Amino acid sequence: MSQQKADMIIASNTVFTGLSDQPEPASIAVKGSKIIAIGSEEQIKPYSGENTKIYQFNDQLIMPGFHDFHLHIMQGAVSLNSVNLFAARSEEEALEMIREFAESKPENQWVIGFTWDAGYWDTQQLPNRQSLDHILPDRPAIMFHAEGHYAWVNTKALEIANITRNTENPSYGTIGKDENGEPNGILYEKAMDGVVRYAFNFSSTQKNEVFSNFLAYAASLGVTAVHDLHGLKTIESLHVFKEFEDKDKLTMRIHLWPALNGDLEYAKQLRERYQSDKLRVSGLKQFIDGVITARTAYLLEPYADQPETRGDTSFPPEMIKKWVIDADKEGFSIRFHAIGDGAIRLALDAYEEAQQANGPRDSRHSVEHIEVIHPDDIHRFKELGVTASMQPDHLAMSERGVYTEQIGTEREKHVFSIHTLQKAGAKLAFGTDFPIDVLNPLLQIYRAVTRIDSSGKTVWHPHERISLSEALKAYTMGSAFGSFREHELGTLEVGKLADLVVLERNLFEVPVEEIPDTKVQLTIVDGKVVYDHAGALV
Repeated sequence: MSQQKADMIIASNTVFTGLSDQPEPASIAVKGSKIIAIGSEEQIKPYSGENTKIYQFNDQLIMPGFHDFHLHIMQGAVSLNSVNLFAARSEEEALEMIREFAESKPENQWVIGFTWDAGYWDTQQLPNRQSLDHILPDRPAIMFHAEGHYAWVNTKALEIANITRNTENPSYGTIGKDENGEPNGILYEKAMDGVVRYAFNFSSTQKNEVFSNFLAYAASLGVTAVHDLHGLKTIESLHVFKEFEDKDKLTMRIHLWPALNGDLEYAKQLRERYQSDKLRVSGLKQFIDGVITARTAYLLEPYADQPETRGDTSFPPEMIKKWVIDADKEGFSIRFHAIGDGAIRLALDAYEEAQQANGPRDSRHSVEHIEVIHPDDIHRFKELGVTASMQPDHLAMSERGVYTEQIGTEREKHVFSIHTLQKAGAKLAFGTDFPIDVLNPLLQIYRAVTRIDSSGKTVWHPHERISLSEALKAYTMGSAFGSFREHELGTLEVGKLADLVVLERNLFEVPVEEIPDTKVQLTIVDGKVVYDHAGALV
């Protein structure tokens, strides 16, 4: 039998397959969408034919493609064409950035921004609608806070959404009011929905355009698979994803997580409709709580700086548990946004009750974020087979002093407990939560191995650092396992799908502070080159 020939061969002195903790020299033969052989240059030479493309690298790192376990595609796609306010260090600076952006985009009906955080501002005071009105009196504006669970809007946006002093708060959320009872321009949780509905009312053409930009951007960062989690700010887009897949323009694998809301018939219809290699419903997602800085994260004990509150659940706990039991019975994997220790415990309790009601199964439910955990709950992840879905860079996004003041010193001992969870046997899966954070996977990797906090200098809980290989595996193997796809994704092995990335440098040799700025040279999805910055084609 004649030797089959590869469509491409990719070789380097440093290949991180994910099967060991260090890279080693290797050549990889790809045919169609699969890896057909891995070995030394001599072993792979017979796979080379006259039509085989050869990519020969020196010490550039070849590794499995980055698999982002938690993001929000269309919201993130919109953010790429919005103003990013994370660098602002005062309200005035933020306003100047917004003004410049608005002037540069006169065609945008709405002025949209992301990632402001008053915790970094000189006053540490929340802004109000009047300051936005001053620069944008006639164009509606919405600026999402860095954690995405509250927003700063102007009067025009409130008028369009018909939010007045008499508008009632939603079931989970608050319309901020000034001392006269008028809306002050800060909308919390579901109170944002009335404005978002108008701000995100995009045409099909606009949706196609921003999604296309997102795909190109993700490919340039080596992101080959993502999980699109139901968010607070939904843009109807499944038809857009499907259209791209049908036209063979989908350059990543998308795992969809629609809302867990009791409507299982609709969820089952979606699961049946979307079940391909590139586009599939993987389970259901819901919020249990909010975020620390807004004090909407649900804690077991009151907030240290506001003892009258411990946050709240987004739905009654008994309703959450019933939804989980019913969805688990139908074979759905479930994921809960849970930031506070009360929310994390409720998520784990719900999963445990589902096991008791339906019998144990390989469900691979997960808890998202896990910022403040009670130590008694750490061992339960392994016991219940629950994935710890984390975004390491989040520990550096909130200003550490403000964050600690809110939760208090006792709970501060158990924040972003990545290594502790791993040591206790939890399966880790990493992502970005884009657009809450930037899409670059290497920033998450850097933060997981260094634990440098918001100061840019101090290490926050050095004992929670993990190794580079562990961090890379959490971003590849961990996400594949959490998707029930470890047999086809997550490592470089014969028979697996050819989703891989080549970085310009070997991460195992560069100074750790240079990891976030390391560039991608080549991204391959399904055996096809979707990004090539290398010019390395022989």
